[in-house]
Amino acid sequence: MRNIFLIVVCVLSLSSAIANEAAPLADDPVTEQRLISISEEMRCLVCQNESLAGSRSDLANDLRREIRILIKEGKSDDQIRSFMVERYGDFVLYRPPVKPVTWLLWIGPFVILGIGIAGLLMYLRRRNSIIPTVTLTDSDNQKIDAMLNAADNKEG
Repeated sequence: MRNIFLIVVCVLSLSSAIANEAAPLADDPVTEQRLISISEEMRCLVCQNESLAGSRSDLANDLRREIRILIKEGKSDDQIRSFMVERYGDFVLYRPPVKPVTWLLWIGPFVILGIGIAGLLMYLRRRNSIIPTVTLTDSDNQKIDAMLNAADNKEG
């Protein structure tokens, strides 16, 4: 048992000795902050559901490197976004502009929701009209009352 404990302690001490602090991605923290700000507004083209800033895919690393180069060249944020859209299309943006090409992206979910609600309402109306309305007679009500009283007496 003592040997196992010593082995675990040795492994843990070696792993902490080997671990290095993460190297900064850019020499200039302002450049890095701008890179993060721009890349959080863009979609990873491989992951598609993850921002460019959060993705670890090779393409995302290349795109971040490209953005970093454009920042160092003195391009504005809008020029960088325009470059990315020109190269990869509006899909690269998390919030694509509203224009005829992207109307389906903006209006589509609401149209699908409206169709779903209309279908649900039609189904419920049709179901309610199919279910027959039954009127209970006095003798039926007396039988139900007797059953309920019998059930109450068994519980108490």
